[in-house]
Amino acid sequence: MALAAYVFIVLTALKFFFIFYLETLVTDSDKTSATFGMDKLELQRESVQKLFKNQGVYNLLIGILLLVSTFVLHSHITVALLLIYIIGVAAYGGYSSGIQIFFKQSPLAILALIFMMAAGLL
Repeated sequence: MALAAYVFIVLTALKFFFIFYLETLVTDSDKTSATFGMDKLELQRESVQKLFKNQGVYNLLIGILLLVSTFVLHSHITVALLLIYIIGVAAYGGYSSGIQIFFKQSPLAILALIFMMAAGLL
């Protein structure tokens, strides 16, 4: 169970690294357009570019914090708090922008948290 928890924690971090990539490095790409359901012309607007790049850095740091908390600090409580944070933000996104956001952002974090509890890491 602990191995499954670690796998899902890493997958969650990788997902946030991918979101960083989309939002910060290839902001107006076809993939970013398809992922966020936004027109490429909208993604090319300077204001959207600035917002996405800023948001992308937040996502990068969440991924880094997950990995550092897990493999450097070995702080299961910190990892659990980060996963709960991710789930909470996804829930708000689902409420404010459309339920599909919740189902895109939260499943890996939910599974990681479940496996952490099942493995007795919390």
